[in-house]
Amino acid sequence: MPLEKSKKTLTQTVELKQNGNTLDSTVAAETLPNRDPFTNLETLRLNQGFRQTVGATRTQLVIPVRKPSRQDWVRVHPDPSYRLETCVLELKEERETYLVSQSLWSEIADDISPRVLYTAITRQGTLFVWPVRMPGNDGRTDRWSESALTGADLATKLWIRLSANMQAGGYDVFEAAGKIPDPVWPDIPLSDILRRAFSNAFIEDIDHPVLQKLRGEV
Repeated sequence: MPLEKSKKTLTQTVELKQNGNTLDSTVAAETLPNRDPFTNLETLRLNQGFRQTVGATRTQLVIPVRKPSRQDWVRVHPDPSYRLETCVLELKEERETYLVSQSLWSEIADDISPRVLYTAITRQGTLFVWPVRMPGNDGRTDRWSESALTGADLATKLWIRLSANMQAGGYDVFEAAGKIPDPVWPDIPLSDILRRAFSNAFIEDIDHPVLQKLRGEV
């Protein structure tokens, strides 16, 4: 039988079950659901509900504490109220940073160091907290920290990228060559940003497990 003719005469026996009864029905192939998704484009068209979903407010619940990676183009919030000078405890091997209550600073002075916590954002719109070491009580600082502070200040006005220069012992700062639009900063206060960033990394008790570990008690 010619192929074209067989397409027209093809039938299929379909077993239908309805209300517990089994029925046999011969259905022409032409009445079967069309499996070509492009025949009815309405099945692919965006509806109003989807547009409303796309326009929903985005909330970033997890805010990392880290320095910018070498691939990141970043900006720093230009408002000074979106940064905090404080003391943190840094576990270098674990790559963890803990915010420490002021009431403990004198007791664990040898384990903490002063940092500026900058509110920063990537080109993709991801917030993060950028901790940068501040000069010590003697006013001295290292080249890594000094170049990071310079980069953070420049990032309040321009998109920048940091790259470690091991030979120089500091960071090289690159400015974006193209015109990148200014970031859209979320309308949340610094307190909420830090609460999300340090939700599981805040030390306010001398018997905190991290301090116990440093003392060799656990």
